Amino acid sequence: MSDNRFKDHLGRPIVAVTGMGVITSLGQGLQDNWAALTSGTSGIHKITRFPTDGLSTRISGTVDFIAVPADNAVERSYAFARETTTEALAQAGLSGDFEGPLFLAAPPVEPEWTDRFALADRAPPSQAEGDVYDRFLTAMRERPDPVFLEAVQFGSISERLADQFGTRGLPVTLSTACASGVTAIQLGVEAIRQGRTDKALVAATDGSVSVEALVRFSLLSALSTQNDPPEKASKPFSKDRDGFVIAEGAATLVLESLESAIARGAKVLGIVKGLGEKADHFHRTRSSPDGGPAIATIRAALADAGMEEGGIGYINAHGTSTPENDKMEYGAMLAVLGDSLKSIPVSSNKSMIGHTLTAAGAVEAVFSIQTMLTGTLPPTINYTNPDPTIELDVVPNVKRDGSPKAVLSNSFGFGGQNASLVMTLEPV
Repeated sequence: MSDNRFKDHLGRPIVAVTGMGVITSLGQGLQDNWAALTSGTSGIHKITRFPTDGLSTRISGTVDFIAVPADNAVERSYAFARETTTEALAQAGLSGDFEGPLFLAAPPVEPEWTDRFALADRAPPSQAEGDVYDRFLTAMRERPDPVFLEAVQFGSISERLADQFGTRGLPVTLSTACASGVTAIQLGVEAIRQGRTDKALVAATDGSVSVEALVRFSLLSALSTQNDPPEKASKPFSKDRDGFVIAEGAATLVLESLESAIARGAKVLGIVKGLGEKADHFHRTRSSPDGGPAIATIRAALADAGMEEGGIGYINAHGTSTPENDKMEYGAMLAVLGDSLKSIPVSSNKSMIGHTLTAAGAVEAVFSIQTMLTGTLPPTINYTNPDPTIELDVVPNVKRDGSPKAVLSNSFGFGGQNASLVMTLEPV
């Protein structure tokens, strides 16, 4: 007979978090990140990795303090995920082969411009005017380049992590834009709820800041161009916000069934209580202005958690600092939470770390749990010119004591990818 202490309101195994690891532009490790985040420190800085002459945006939250063998997005993303996974497993008290599935959120992979030019230059002169992909293939056949190959394989990051940490089965690599981190958590939670495993390793990583990324997002008018000073550029929910600040980072969470965690004497850091995910077909990049899909996502997360709206004590907002997305998120939260929203603290970590894209949902899940564990609400910095149409308690500029027992964390991404998490300190 099963023990109901370990089942949720729908009779599914309760999912606990027993280990966390994080890297952002603020530093490496949860301790350093939390100290910087709660002190209102910004990790946004001028880009030094590559020249920014002629670019309208010259700032970022790049992570430049982790050594990589080759300067490309795959190597950076792998290195970040390796470090955060090592930290999370240590906190969970797990060593040796993990022997559970791995779900990884990773950025879309493309060769750097310099690598493409170098490869094209290696093609025979007879193909100088031919199809560029034929030239690439010819060059690779004549002189294979294992480093280049590793850098353009979408699944290589998860395969290397699986080999290093001894996960079970084929690792799953996914990309759902800015919601990717939450989607990875959702896959891990569902695997445990369905009884397919007692534990799952969930990681989200993004080391993809490049000239091309800046150009592409700039063409969408998505990036802030307030370059000086860099640390003032990201200003979620402010009237003078003008775009997000692109950034890098990673986070790993060890998920276990509560029953398994208790049985092995693990410390339970928090509970993943509910998840919601809805698609938005409004536009390739823009969110639906009426917030319909985001509203449905938040409601779905609350329903999955078996919670009423009044149970939420803190919101870790998507809070990108773009004019349209901040307005949409506010409308969605207001539609679900009503007048009570004014009394719920809502802060955006992106004001300090920037938007870590693929990694954002997992990074913010880690910070959400840490908020509950420590009783400290991180601030939203750069909040000096409030948007009068967005009435929120954004924990402006300075951290605050608080004791939320349940947190809502939103991730609303390009391409209509919307995901929300409800996390609690206790299973009930």
